[in-house]
Amino acid sequence: MTVDAHHHVWDLSVRDQDWITGPELRPLRRNFTVADLEAEARPAGVRRTVLVQTVTVAEETPEFLALAEKHELIGGVVGWTDLTRPDVSDELARLRELPGGRYLKGIRHQVQGEPDPRWLLRPDVRRGLAAVADAGLVYDLVVLPHQLPACAAAAASLPGLTFVLDHLGKPPVASGAREPWARAVRTLAALPNTVCKLSGLVTEADLASWTVADLRPYAEVVLDAFGPARLMFGSDWPVCTLAATYADVLAAAHELTAGLGEAERTQVFEGTATRVYL
Repeated sequence: MTVDAHHHVWDLSVRDQDWITGPELRPLRRNFTVADLEAEARPAGVRRTVLVQTVTVAEETPEFLALAEKHELIGGVVGWTDLTRPDVSDELARLRELPGGRYLKGIRHQVQGEPDPRWLLRPDVRRGLAAVADAGLVYDLVVLPHQLPACAAAAASLPGLTFVLDHLGKPPVASGAREPWARAVRTLAALPNTVCKLSGLVTEADLASWTVADLRPYAEVVLDAFGPARLMFGSDWPVCTLAATYADVLAAAHELTAGLGEAERTQVFEGTATRVYL
């Protein structure tokens, strides 16, 4: 069984996805439904998925929980709430009581869009992260490379909270550069309460001409730093469709992990995600 630890859905008739701007992202400006995902994922052997937030809108998380309640494919939801609100603990408890609330497994915020590279270390944010830990949830990190040092500092200060690095911290695959990204990732991975998603690489590469060889140096860094037991596959569908089909992304992940033993590959494609989210 394969678990896809990272995908999205959206319905533009419900709300706009205001991050979908410019000609490069135009193919994403349409609805993407769970049924659309199932048509891609089930033939690829994916049996469970994790649905991840897309916008900082409070209404999205209850909608995603309801989808998880309705669709067997979705095994967990990473939602959004305002970490800085004084009653964040109460809000997390409220979400858990909603229809599908048992599927809430984590929280995420678009830290990549915050101008302060140390946003995660603000006292009000750290208090919110502590509430996430107290609720038994994990925290997904969607960050840029220059924000990775703050991720490591936050994880070190909250050893009871599991931090999940999305998309390897968005390394500069298209340019071929590895530092200072690789050094910062290794610092984060040295903390035992961190895990990483093998996801999002194809859209950090040249969208039109990427190869598995372009992705390999970055995958090797996280395989070495986190190890298979703290690494999990994620498609990042439908964003990945800017550069590849669902099947292509899964095939690339299998090629990047071909040097692992069978038990190690099982960790990457099932075990880690099951432990963290399901």
